[in-house]
Amino acid sequence: MSSLTLDAAEELVGAALERARALGKAVSVAVVDAGGFVVSVHRDDGARPLTPDIARAKAYTAAVMQRPGRMLKKWQESQPVFFAQLSQLPGAALPIMATEGSVTIKRDGEIIGGLGIAGGTADEDQQVADDVLASLGYELEFAAWGVAGAATDAAATIEKED
Repeated sequence: MSSLTLDAAEELVGAALERARALGKAVSVAVVDAGGFVVSVHRDDGARPLTPDIARAKAYTAAVMQRPGRMLKKWQESQPVFFAQLSQLPGAALPIMATEGSVTIKRDGEIIGGLGIAGGTADEDQQVADDVLASLGYELEFAAWGVAGAATDAAATIEKED
């Protein structure tokens, strides 16, 4: 069983801040382990005050739901009451946010955490997260919910469903 080390989390954070700066964005970045517990959170100079909390909720969602936020959007839209109740469960540490910039960290087929980016547009947050995970060798493919078999690229699945 793999785990997400502090060094790996800091590498993700550094790469995400660098990528966001290249886009001209001041963001906050959060990395959590597979259980949704914070490993690292950073707020870049100029990032809005609420962005660290948003990034943490995005990272938490990606880890505990074991799918990127973009993959969860259709499910949330079809069952809004269910998703509203998820955040009210006794074990829920943070709100569930099915949105862009919420990406599951997966390596060697194992989910080891979540990455949350907040501060840009939804598309910019997602772009930063995807670029960073891809550049550092993490997996970006996940099986669709309730479908056994081969993994599906999360971005391609979203585009096909739209």
